[in-house]
Amino acid sequence: MKPPALALQHLSVDVQGFIQGVGFRPLVLRLAQQYSQKGWVANTLQGAQLAIEGCAGQQQLFLAALSHQLPPVAEIKSLTTTRQPLANFQDFRIQTSTIDGKPSVFVLPDLACCPACINDINDADSRFYRYPFTSCCHCGPRYSIMRQQPYDRDHTTMAAFSLCDACLADYHATDDRRCHAQTLACPHCGPQLQLLNAGGRCLSEQNSALLATTDLLRAGHIIAIKSIGGFQLLVDAGNQQAIERLRQRKQRPYQPFALMVADVPAAQQLAMISPLEQRALTSPAAPIVLLKRSANTTLAAAVAPDNAWLGIMLAYSPLHHLLLQAFAAPLVATSGNRHNQPISVSTSQALLELAGIADYFLTHDRAIVRPLDDSIVRVINGNITVLRRARGYAPLPITLPAPLPDSLAVGGHLKNTVAISQHQHIILSPHIGDLDSAASQQQWQKTTADLQDFYQAKPTVILHDHHNAYASSQLASQMNGVQQPVQHHVAHALACMAEHQLLAPALAIVWDGNGRGDDGLLWGGEFLLIKPNGYQRYAHLRTFALPGGSKAIQEPRRAALGLFYEIYGDAVFNHENLPFSAQELALLQAALQKQLNSPCTSSAGRLFDAIASLLGVCQYNHYEGQAAMALEALTENPPDETRHLPCYDFRLLDGTPTVIDWQPMIEQMLLDFDKLPLTAIAAGFHNSLANMMLAIAERVDCPTVVLSGGCMQNAYLVKQAVQGLKNAGFAVYCQQNIPPNDGGLAAGQLYALQFIGQSPCA
Repeated sequence: MKPPALALQHLSVDVQGFIQGVGFRPLVLRLAQQYSQKGWVANTLQGAQLAIEGCAGQQQLFLAALSHQLPPVAEIKSLTTTRQPLANFQDFRIQTSTIDGKPSVFVLPDLACCPACINDINDADSRFYRYPFTSCCHCGPRYSIMRQQPYDRDHTTMAAFSLCDACLADYHATDDRRCHAQTLACPHCGPQLQLLNAGGRCLSEQNSALLATTDLLRAGHIIAIKSIGGFQLLVDAGNQQAIERLRQRKQRPYQPFALMVADVPAAQQLAMISPLEQRALTSPAAPIVLLKRSANTTLAAAVAPDNAWLGIMLAYSPLHHLLLQAFAAPLVATSGNRHNQPISVSTSQALLELAGIADYFLTHDRAIVRPLDDSIVRVINGNITVLRRARGYAPLPITLPAPLPDSLAVGGHLKNTVAISQHQHIILSPHIGDLDSAASQQQWQKTTADLQDFYQAKPTVILHDHHNAYASSQLASQMNGVQQPVQHHVAHALACMAEHQLLAPALAIVWDGNGRGDDGLLWGGEFLLIKPNGYQRYAHLRTFALPGGSKAIQEPRRAALGLFYEIYGDAVFNHENLPFSAQELALLQAALQKQLNSPCTSSAGRLFDAIASLLGVCQYNHYEGQAAMALEALTENPPDETRHLPCYDFRLLDGTPTVIDWQPMIEQMLLDFDKLPLTAIAAGFHNSLANMMLAIAERVDCPTVVLSGGCMQNAYLVKQAVQGLKNAGFAVYCQQNIPPNDGGLAAGQLYALQFIGQSPCA
């Protein structure tokens, strides 16, 4: 029976969700006072526990207000109430956290500086004026400084800084946004800046260090700064010589650098920004957003050579805001690491590992527990899509339709992330990167151990790619637990299905650079029919040889040669304008004839490379995806005189699996060289690929289609494919919160346990 509205009642309230470190307990305290409730609130490992005692009617108003007045970044996932005997509480208070049970999956990522704190650092009357570590309940570091759960100050690296009287007053003031803010600090009691030379000698401190750093940047120096999740390398984005020097020192000759600017108007001077892209830029995650560059900017050409896009992020910490305000121009902001090495997180590590790269070091004494690179997103098909998942996004969980056993997935070799299962959730680690070096593999081991320790996970199943040459697979083989291989492209498909909580059946279109197939060959243009107890390779792109093997990944001209050899055989070598020397052609012809180091592939990524070479836009990949990006860039501005963009033919060759023959498309493209501009031909190529997807989907006649793999980072391709499939009546799903590239493999590997059972098809 429901108690009378005026009757006293004691309720125990259990709340789970993103409620720690956002001002939730002060909100509860204020609402308890407003609605005449006595009791207490405390953080727990799972979220928060409340005891409220008062009139039942007022309690219902309290609970309604609690749900509707949450702080900006808070989110309640579950709220349960249980009646308890009256306890006759005398007041309402915030109690010490309880640490019984298993840690929560709902841990907030690091949050960009909020507008109120930006105002404080610019207010000469505020005690936080020009203080680069200003924060409150709505912003600041979270995951990067947590040693353990729950999120209390003594569980973070802020425990090293005792609050001064003024901060202590703010901490206990229930009407202040810094009430129980665990990162609270001011110039009198918090972390301090130091500017060091390359030898580690202190040159200046605090505000003087900031001003000196700005002068050094103007003078063209490379500065390593200790940011939220690790060191960054900063340099003037308008200084061609300084950027070229950074490229030489960092051994990064061509790959575009990210840019950091002070605010949205500064970003609008560099790129065209849609409302959705602006929302991504200004979100609490504050990622790097890939944007179409404007025609006229003052940027040095070395920032992003021959690239149609710019990676831009807004200042996201008070330190960045103060630097950008003083510098008043864009800065290159790239990861503070050597080539193929993890980012530096401590001052001693940075002085050692960035020696010879950075001229000066702007550092501080707040420790970083775990490295977090800057996240990268792009708007694809009208959605913000995460391409690199780290600061601002990790460790937000992915919710599944049903629980999983305690398991660990170790991802792939490139763009690596690892993941653990926690009941009905997947926790994906921050971006680790490529596992080519011993240092990156050591960082992989640290991240894997940290993830398990932080969530107290004890995995009994270890899932990995079935390519045993991957460093992640080899490292997994040394772990205790049942070893379960998962085929590369199945993992891509299941990552998308996990994000959208999809069950069988589904047609997965998985296109990427390559992954080892069931037959040991290089797959990458796959149509997989996902079933309740396995999968079927229903179709794939026609294969062609890659002369030189891995060299063909670096040189699109080799992929093009292999493609034409598949069509014309030795006759291709009679062509006069091949982009090879006579000596190279002799060696390549012999290799193709004898099938020496010339593996065959069905890869859509290598098909993109071949077409980019054919159109003359890229003969060498100086970084991953360069040719494909150049090809996509041609689709951005098709000529006005081309009213109807071409769409080329292809053949479906019946068999098991069906083979999509692209030869008619290639032959028709060659005929168009004298008729159409390259922009139209490139658009026609993309349109034809989208039609291939539709043709197979109509053959399979499965209502659910998922798109995954690195090629689904191509916004034009995805837009054309989704539009065609949806117009034909299919429900189409793309990844948004889990990267479609290899950064999402670990999530898909875990989902294989739930989806295909305890024995994922390998």
